Amino acid sequence: MRLPRILLAAPASGGGKTTLATGLMGALRAAGHRVAPFKVGPDYIDPGYHTLAAGRPGRNLDAVMCGADLMAPLLAHGSLVPEPADVAVIEGVMGLFDGRLGDGEGSSAQIAALTGTPVVLVIDTAHASLTHAAVAAGLASFDPQVRVAGVILNRVASPRHEAEVRRGLERVGLPVLGAVPRDAAIAVPSRHLGLVPAAEREQSAGQVTQLAGLVGEHVDLSAVLDVARSAPDLDVDPWDPVAALAGVGFVRRSGTRPLVAMAGGRAFTFRYPETAELLEAAGIDVVDVDPLVDARLPEGVAGLYLGGGFPEMHAAELSDNESLRADIRDRVAAGLPVVAECAGLLYLCRELDGVPMTGVLPLDAAMGPRLTMGYRQAQAPADTPVVRSGERVVGHEFHRTTVTPVDDAAALTVRSAAWRFDGEPAREDGAVAGNVHASYLHLHWAGAPAVAAGFARLVERFAEGRQGRDEPDLLHHGDHDVQPGLVDLAVNVRVPATPTWLVNDIVAGQSWASYPDAGPARHALAAMHGVDARQVLPTAGGAEAFTLVARALRPHHAVIVHPQFTEPEVALRAAGHDVDRLVLGPDDGFSLDPRTIPADADLVVVGNPTNPTGRLHPRALLEQLRRPGRVLVVDEAFMDATDEAESLVGGPMDDLLVLRSLTKTYGLAGVRAGYVVGDRALVGRLEAQQPPWSVSTPAATAMVSITGDLGRAHRLDLARALPRQRADLVSRLEALGLGVVESGAPFVLVDTSSFGPRSIRPALARRGFAVRRGETFPGLGPTWIRVAVRDARTHTLFAEALGDLIAHPDSIQETP
Repeated sequence: MRLPRILLAAPASGGGKTTLATGLMGALRAAGHRVAPFKVGPDYIDPGYHTLAAGRPGRNLDAVMCGADLMAPLLAHGSLVPEPADVAVIEGVMGLFDGRLGDGEGSSAQIAALTGTPVVLVIDTAHASLTHAAVAAGLASFDPQVRVAGVILNRVASPRHEAEVRRGLERVGLPVLGAVPRDAAIAVPSRHLGLVPAAEREQSAGQVTQLAGLVGEHVDLSAVLDVARSAPDLDVDPWDPVAALAGVGFVRRSGTRPLVAMAGGRAFTFRYPETAELLEAAGIDVVDVDPLVDARLPEGVAGLYLGGGFPEMHAAELSDNESLRADIRDRVAAGLPVVAECAGLLYLCRELDGVPMTGVLPLDAAMGPRLTMGYRQAQAPADTPVVRSGERVVGHEFHRTTVTPVDDAAALTVRSAAWRFDGEPAREDGAVAGNVHASYLHLHWAGAPAVAAGFARLVERFAEGRQGRDEPDLLHHGDHDVQPGLVDLAVNVRVPATPTWLVNDIVAGQSWASYPDAGPARHALAAMHGVDARQVLPTAGGAEAFTLVARALRPHHAVIVHPQFTEPEVALRAAGHDVDRLVLGPDDGFSLDPRTIPADADLVVVGNPTNPTGRLHPRALLEQLRRPGRVLVVDEAFMDATDEAESLVGGPMDDLLVLRSLTKTYGLAGVRAGYVVGDRALVGRLEAQQPPWSVSTPAATAMVSITGDLGRAHRLDLARALPRQRADLVSRLEALGLGVVESGAPFVLVDTSSFGPRSIRPALARRGFAVRRGETFPGLGPTWIRVAVRDARTHTLFAEALGDLIAHPDSIQETP
């Protein structure tokens, strides 16, 4: 990845890094460059000013909380989101080599070395002149992994003063990229925890603009960009929140997107952008709420995140907003999941400096005499709503307040020193109550994705419970919806009767008094697909195949991609396996992102094309799911109706099982005929679990017959006719204003929510039509129906029935 970049560092704190970094970001932006802003370390305040200057979120690069390996990936990510940047400007922390005591972790120098970023020194020229060159030379030679490429002079007193400093720097070979004079008009006020955040000051935007003008006038932007362009390419993949969640085993449970509110405004200015990005990657929508002004949490909210800030400076205003305090208190009592960090903990207390807060937690908070600051290694002493017992994280404390102790409600056990110092006594921090996890500890969730995953799971469960969703009936099948006298649009068998030639082959010359022999079927199917016969196993339909998979395999982490045919999950659960559901949603057409499959998943089941959505996942995409130690099971029951080019049958099939059914295309539901193609060793394990003679003589004969010329011609005839038939049905449905999921399958998934929240299936049955109910598939609700593709006359009558429902909406009512 090509990314021009620089890191602004200094010999010590207080030298003007924030001023010049912010001004430089603003000046480069004003010159037409897209600037990605970063800050080394856990600082929240500086990135607020960076955001104003660059017009995109300021981000943190913290090697202590996130780990050294994530520094370059996070830099790459922040330089691409929301759009690719032309240059990245990183503001350092403290002195160039200052980091965590004892090892220097998290220093500006470490970040520069990890990311291959050239350093530009900010030299505060006050109180010396020629000596600054000696200091700069020492910094430049101290560590060969850190390249100091230039200097910007700050607070220059006069031209003569500037010339003397320049003379010394020229002597040591460090180019001067700019010299900024003293300007008392540009100053950011401070208070007990540092600078006042940008979001709390109305004049911040104007001051940043003024600062950009000052830096643009006195710094050679072309020279700065030359230094930035001298940085080597980043040879890393950008950090990916979807992959980060999958790496800790997160699987999205629901096809809907729950809503999480995040505190913002002047009182809650501290949170890392990656926090929201992880939640959004988990399938959650994030919305801001301002506790100073908003009267209630958003309607339908399923979670609340309270980050850091300065509620102590706005305690009276927070207390005056009684309606929001009461709303939060009531929702938490009803089980609303909450994660609170530092300032968020204070807002959940009963009082803050004697002023009433929400009262969610039985704690009182007050300003104290001492500053508590530093990195902490922490572990959960017991399960909390979002963290498992014993799970370790590294976070940061930064506060002057204290809270009253609680008995056994500690969220995290925090060591008072850095995480390497294991010998110091532990102390408890924070509180857990119901679905609330609150602590003084700030976490960078990119370094603790398991916390994001835990919160997302809690939010999903709460949203499902709040909406009163019952577990789908996984044993329900389309034939259950068919009743005498109804036109069958619920069952996906393509033909009204088994073809005559196939019936004749099954019946003619067979001795059903003998035990069945599936050997000829095995060889015929293998020849049809061009694979070794030992890679094929005839089965009594797809249902037996799923049962054999469940019995033969012993997965530690099984994942099923839903919505899809429910039999795989039924079989796995019946065999005693735990199953995670990865539920795809309609917003992107039920498409599958391979990154959402957890890295530790050792069994993944996916339909292709998928029943009931019809989604055909490209072969190349499914190939990305394959990895050593993972078995991929692909249900291709409808593949012969669509594009066989996307089938995974053929080629290397290590750790791969493809399941096929003859039921749909040949009208063999009563015969039960199917087969498995795949990894020879896995097929052997399935065969060892198969009862003797489970494939009947009629089924085995049918398998041989369909591999011949008549079977091939039958498949091709149906495949050629399907696009026209499907288009006919889809056009009629869309003309009625109904949403149809795009696919090429011999069935259509229809969104009938325009009729209202109830299922229209009973009303359609009263008009003579049976459709497959959507609520029996995980991820779909009662407004979804699956409709089999039939002939034009049937489609016309069905559309007329739907039109009658539109004309008489009162006739739609739920019935048992």
